[in-house]
Amino acid sequence: RLFAHWEAVASTHRVSLPRDMAGPIAQMARHRHAREPVPYVSLSQHGKCEEAAYEERRYPAGKWACVTMGEPTYEQSISLSFMKLMCYICKENSVGCHLGMTVPVLNEIHLTKEGTELEREVLTAYYLPGAFQQNPPVPMDPEIHITERAPLRVMTRVFYGMTTEETILREISLFWELLGSTEAVLRGTYIVASYENPSIPQRRNEIWFICQP
Repeated sequence: RLFAHWEAVASTHRVSLPRDMAGPIAQMARHRHAREPVPYVSLSQHGKCEEAAYEERRYPAGKWACVTMGEPTYEQSISLSFMKLMCYICKENSVGCHLGMTVPVLNEIHLTKEGTELEREVLTAYYLPGAFQQNPPVPMDPEIHITERAPLRVMTRVFYGMTTEETILREISLFWELLGSTEAVLRGTYIVASYENPSIPQRRNEIWFICQP
């Protein structure tokens, strides 16, 4: 039943779910309550009408397992990348055990020069749990790369629901309206941070604007 549910979700992203994903899906379901947050420091919060509109945070340097995909749609790219990362997290690694889930999973995107569409390539990144930061398990999949990502300062804003090219472009536009004209953040490169697995319809996401170094 669990596999059938994930299969239905995958089909909405126009992705077919291989049968060998049944094991990782069952493992992720067993460990779903044990999720380690990616560490960060909150620098400031900016609100409107007593509600936090966005937050400035600093994330320390750390090791991430990364996959880059360039499928026809954003949802296809992130679905296929996350399947690969699930296999790595669950068993397909040099220590041969479940590594533990961390949140959020990051999806780094780039806008075309016109700023009206996403470029096809999306980098999906999973933060290695604290226990494996010093000595990351080696992935069996050659498309997964362990990368030391530099410290990152970001402006973040929460949104809920499905993440599609359309919803992401809308959230970027809304965030620019909130921030106004500023040179403090990069244009063209953004991060979509996902806190729940793709089978949850009203899942929590954030759009991250990357602060200039």
